[in-house]
Amino acid sequence: MSGASFTAELRLLADPLWSRELSHPFVLGIGNGTLDIEIFQFFLKQDYIFLIEYSRAIAIAAAKTTHLDDMAWFSRLLEETLNTEMALHLEYCEEFGIEKEEVLATTAQPGTHNYTQHLLSTAYSQNALHTAVAVLPCAWGYAEIGQALAKENPALEQPLYRKWIDMYSSEEFADLAKWLRSYIDREVLLIPDGEKKALERTFLVSSEYEYEFWDSSYNKLTWSFEG
Repeated sequence: MSGASFTAELRLLADPLWSRELSHPFVLGIGNGTLDIEIFQFFLKQDYIFLIEYSRAIAIAAAKTTHLDDMAWFSRLLEETLNTEMALHLEYCEEFGIEKEEVLATTAQPGTHNYTQHLLSTAYSQNALHTAVAVLPCAWGYAEIGQALAKENPALEQPLYRKWIDMYSSEEFADLAKWLRSYIDREVLLIPDGEKKALERTFLVSSEYEYEFWDSSYNKLTWSFEG
C-alpha cells in the first residue's frame, strides 16, 4: 500500500466487506430488476430514517470544522442529503404505493438503529475527520454500487430500480464521496499514526454496518418485541 492515499488504503482494507455488498442478493436484485417489491419497500422506509440520522452526523461535523471552505462542503453534503436524496426517497415511496405519513411514522429497526448510533456516537465524541471517515463508506459505497450496476445492466427495463441506479451512478453523487476522500486525505497528514489506527477501525465498522443494512433489509429484520 506504499504511496497510496489514506482513503485508498482504507478501501483496500475493507475490500472483503465491500465485495460482499456487491454480491449480496439485495444489490444483485436491484441490478437485474428481480428484487421483491416488499423488500425494497422495507428498505426505502428504513433508508429514509437512516438518512435523517446521517444528516445529523454531517451537521455536527460541519459545526466542528475549523475552515470555512470545509464547512461549506459539509453543508453541501447535508443539502444534497436532506433536499435531494430524501426527497427522492419520498417520491419512490409514492411510486411504490407508500404514503408519506407511513414513511414518517417508520421507526428504526435493528440494522438502522445500530448503524446510526455508530455514526452519531462518532460525530458527538470525535472531531470532523473521524465523522468524515465514519460516513464515507455510505457515500463512496453507494456510488461504487450504482456505477457497477449501471455498467453491468445498462438496458435494465425495470423503471423504479433503473431510477435508483441512475441516481447513485451519477457524477454528481460520486463527487460528494470524492470530496470526502480529499478532505480525509488532507487532514490525516496532520495526525499521529496511532490515531490513524482508530480511523481504520471506524471505517471498517461503518463498512460492516453497510453490509448489515443491506442484509437486514433483505430479510426485513425487525425487533423481536415488535413481532
